Amino acid sequence: MLNPSPPPAMEAEVAEAPPGGVEAEAGLSCFSFNQDRTSLAIGTKTGYRLFSLSSVEQLDQVHESSEIPDVYIVERLFSSSLVVVVSHTKPRQMNVYHFKKGTEICNYSYSSNILSIRLNRQRLLVCLEESIYIHNIKDMKLLKTILDIPVNPTGLCALSINHSNSYLAYPGSLTTGEIVLYDGNTLKTVCTIPAHEGPLAAITFNSVGSKLASASEKGTVIRVFSVPEGQKLYEFRRGMKRYVNINSLVFSMDSQFLCASSNTETVHIFKLDNPTSSGPEEPSTWTGYMGKMFMAATNYLPSQVSDMMNQDRAFATVRLNFSGQKNICTLSTIQKLPRLLVISSDGRLYIYNLDPQDGGECILIKTHSLLGSGKTEENKENDLRPSLPQSYAATVARPGTTSLSSTVPGYSEDGGALRGEVIPEHEFATGPVCLDDENEFPPVSIRSP
Repeated sequence: MLNPSPPPAMEAEVAEAPPGGVEAEAGLSCFSFNQDRTSLAIGTKTGYRLFSLSSVEQLDQVHESSEIPDVYIVERLFSSSLVVVVSHTKPRQMNVYHFKKGTEICNYSYSSNILSIRLNRQRLLVCLEESIYIHNIKDMKLLKTILDIPVNPTGLCALSINHSNSYLAYPGSLTTGEIVLYDGNTLKTVCTIPAHEGPLAAITFNSVGSKLASASEKGTVIRVFSVPEGQKLYEFRRGMKRYVNINSLVFSMDSQFLCASSNTETVHIFKLDNPTSSGPEEPSTWTGYMGKMFMAATNYLPSQVSDMMNQDRAFATVRLNFSGQKNICTLSTIQKLPRLLVISSDGRLYIYNLDPQDGGECILIKTHSLLGSGKTEENKENDLRPSLPQSYAATVARPGTTSLSSTVPGYSEDGGALRGEVIPEHEFATGPVCLDDENEFPPVSIRSP
């Protein structure tokens, strides 16, 4: 068995290992949430696992496989039985499985190592360092190869989970923060967005594909653009004192919030209020008048200073009990309430309550171990917190709480193939992809490319 080291994008400083033997000591080689944040997938030295996210208290394992070792990419299609896996033993090969039937749907090999994979109900993207392959997910046929893209060593790309407008985004430059917006349905470039001065570190779409958020390698400023126009809608400042490495950037499903995690101990959540109108009403109070005068004064200041004054700060934050580790975050609805979820490379899932009205510091309510026995770890820090009977976080922690869903809308290639050559169909299933056990997947139909 080959045991190559993880690619640079996945290197992480592993903290104190949880119990569970050799596998736990190795930690996680990869981890990802599915498109609607209802499940998570992890890859390890021995294979991969899938978990359901339907409860705060209980973390249910949906599937475990040890057929492929050294998994470094695992992606599940919504709550369907389709899962895509890439292993260090064959880093140029993509394997697509129907895990509930225990069958392989197909596998394709490419001209170089696979760096990332993105999928929705219409498209499957395979990102290499200098090319992106677009497959029709219903029959896995190759529709388009985007060649000669700027060198993309981390495989940075994003795909809208809304298959009706399967936009994808990828870096348009190695030295600047230019984003190429591409239509995965019409297979044409839409526009180029000059998002940042420095190289990109993170890009993500909201759930309907109408907004695109980005962060540069500096990690200090996060911007949100309209899709497909590419106009800047929001600008948030994550920090000022130091540059950070952004690990993940994600919208909430209702597009009200945007969450960013990094290699520091702080996770930031920004609230996307309505963009400021060009003609605000006259202020009726002294405070409002002074605010207007202050904003007007920024027109006479250096652009860097005025830009900083106009940037919005975090609406809510999380103080992690670790830093320097690879991690990802997401905003999800579990048991009808908004939660912030953070997975760290040492194999732990942290669940926090998020107050959608007042924001502030999110409270850790549960810690789950994803390795070893899978036992949950009750959060002990809450025992030391003062009682906050009037707060949202304290209220939702009590049993019998009334649902707040009404106040939170939306919470309810053949190896050696030449570059550009169409990949021949090999080891393909007898028919098209058929996931008849899931309502989320559309009826199968075969269409010519």
